[in-house]
Amino acid sequence: MPRPSLSPITAGLDETVPFVGPETIVRRSGVPLRARIGANESPFGPAPSVLAAMASAARESWHYGDPENHDLRAAIADHLGIGFANVMPGEGVDAILGMAVRLFAAPGSTVVTSLGGYPTFNYHIHGYGALMHTVPYIGDREDIDGLARAARETQASMVYLANPDNPMGSWWDAASVERFISAVPETTMIVLDEAYGEFAPSGTLPPLDMERPNLLRMRTFSKAYGLAGARVGYVFGEARNISAFNRIRNHFGMSNVAQAAGIAALADGAFLQQSLAEIRRSLDDTAAIVQRHGLTPLPTATNFVAVDCGRDGSYAQAILDGVAARGVFVRKPAVAGLNRCIRISAGTDADRALLDQALGEVVTGLR
Repeated sequence: MPRPSLSPITAGLDETVPFVGPETIVRRSGVPLRARIGANESPFGPAPSVLAAMASAARESWHYGDPENHDLRAAIADHLGIGFANVMPGEGVDAILGMAVRLFAAPGSTVVTSLGGYPTFNYHIHGYGALMHTVPYIGDREDIDGLARAARETQASMVYLANPDNPMGSWWDAASVERFISAVPETTMIVLDEAYGEFAPSGTLPPLDMERPNLLRMRTFSKAYGLAGARVGYVFGEARNISAFNRIRNHFGMSNVAQAAGIAALADGAFLQQSLAEIRRSLDDTAAIVQRHGLTPLPTATNFVAVDCGRDGSYAQAILDGVAARGVFVRKPAVAGLNRCIRISAGTDADRALLDQALGEVVTGLR
């Protein structure tokens, strides 16, 4: 029977998702989820003040959220000390990345990213018909000189850098990032993903520059603010580029609940600092746990720790599968070299106790 055809771009895509969620793993395996420490969420959740604001907004869910996101946009601008015209909220960084690719990467153009870097960005590159050029990591960090060089050599429309990095938790200092930015051609749009910026050491994030026409910076409320399920993120940069998002964004994409959550989260700095301290304590304890089982935690500037399992990717996968069979959800990088590691998010005391037990059983069995 005749049927409508998919567009040429989508016809060539696989039906896949960048991440397999813990819910999917539970449905497939039948193993109940006991510790959710694989998706870089904050188990400490949003502030009580944020929950109250969300509950109040939920009672108004009979009407659409403000399509201009005005109050949230103003709150973010005030938080950063930049102009209203220099920031645009959206449904998490994942959605904003997709809009950025749609805006600045024409079908057939080249986009440069790191081999093994954030897979959702790759998903959007393919989804909008651009060509992906990858640069391997060096020393468990993104190769900023290699990325800039590739952007020049390929005449890339875009280049992506996450700082701090996912999945390795590594980071570059601000001076190095500024050197990278200066080395990228002016015609290449730089996407600087700072989703983990709140966890980074002082001197990691470059000063704000709202005049540079080839730089977009992105941040989120999913990590430090504990709002992963609410989908609240934002992009900021030169005003003309930010205004361009109005051409394609989903104007009713952010619910009134999400907008209220973001505004309230920015207003509760005390809870943010409390959460950051709890996450740091959790990661320190996680590092001690994995060391007890003969594994090596890598330095991190995020809310997770990458753990070197000491052998190859198959061994790391066996550890991941083993703890998953015990109801402990963690993830791992997929690319050779990086895949010797597993990645463990910050967890509660109970989560870490389950991790400790599961790792002990699995590693002992493998040995």
